[in-house]
Amino acid sequence: MSKETEYKNAYNVLNGGQIGEVQIADEVVAIIAGLAATEVEGVASMAGNVTNELVSKLGMKKLSKGVKVEVTPEAVSVDMALNMEYGYSIPKTSELVQEKVKQAIESMTGLHVSEVNVRIASVKLEG
Repeated sequence: MSKETEYKNAYNVLNGGQIGEVQIADEVVAIIAGLAATEVEGVASMAGNVTNELVSKLGMKKLSKGVKVEVTPEAVSVDMALNMEYGYSIPKTSELVQEKVKQAIESMTGLHVSEVNVRIASVKLEG
């Protein structure tokens, strides 16, 4: 398998370092975004029926459901769909999600996040 084929959806964050290069796959950025979003109070789950309780059973890859990332050399763009808990302010919770996702991606990958677009797919009612 050629190196280009192996890293088809990856972005170099460190090229030609002393030991080698570091590449981050788009899927990894999507997982970071999904995990950060579900940590915000008021977010029931990612649209795709993955909740924090199921993450350990299903694996981290499923957490990227409902998340679309576009990684370019200049910036990362994130589109995500969330299921909200009833009773929380959608604008306030969405703003917290945007801030948390941006901070998580930037601190963990070193990539610049240009936008985080949030779509509310549903509201989860108690009981």
